[in-house]
Amino acid sequence: MLKRMIYGLAVILLLMILAALGLDRWIAWKTAPWIYDDLTSLPHRQVGVVLGTAKYYRTGVPNQYYYYRIQGALNAYNSGKVNYLLLSGDNAQHSYNEPMTMRRDLIAAGVNPADIVLDYAGFRTLDSIVRTRKVFDTNDFIIITQRFHCERALYIALHMGIQAQCYAVPSPKNMLTVRAREVAARLGALADLYIMKREPRFLGPLVPIPAVHEVPQGAQSYPAVTPEQLLELEQRRQKK
Repeated sequence: MLKRMIYGLAVILLLMILAALGLDRWIAWKTAPWIYDDLTSLPHRQVGVVLGTAKYYRTGVPNQYYYYRIQGALNAYNSGKVNYLLLSGDNAQHSYNEPMTMRRDLIAAGVNPADIVLDYAGFRTLDSIVRTRKVFDTNDFIIITQRFHCERALYIALHMGIQAQCYAVPSPKNMLTVRAREVAARLGALADLYIMKREPRFLGPLVPIPAVHEVPQGAQSYPAVTPEQLLELEQRRQKK
């Protein structure tokens, strides 16, 4: 009896793994037509959305994923493939600000500050993609990130009826762990889209691109939401 139970659990586990890998490959196949590895074949669009990540790991080691995305954004901007760069990332804490970090590095590399727009509430890929459409009033844009991330971001866009393409920048050579986490992230994205039907954590009034986006002089961090907004959100959750 015990052997049968162990065998049954092993079979179930194997089927779950195969299903996860199958969904992973299906998302890759579904989004392939809108992913560009070659900059010369990338179509021109007004806005390029750079998906944020930390510049350094917690150990202090530089994050190559970040540097490849910044270089990809520079390449797309300098070649005229995009006119504006929307930097979307996590800014949930004052001490951690992905959009502002990207902005500083891009300006240092020669990008006109007037061509940079910051999205401080890109907490997740879903937030970044949907906010680009609903908050920044932009459709048919170019996403800039690694190919595996392109696939998930584009799938979210397709499901939401948002037009987008993706410029797939290089990935570090050793990415086995990251790729394994991506399978789990895709399952989470599918659950968000089909089961939970999630929306971005925060939306807000329209901020069309192009528009004037002022950044406080010498700003080191910028709260994605005010303390009052966070309190209001918490009160709403408690009422549910």
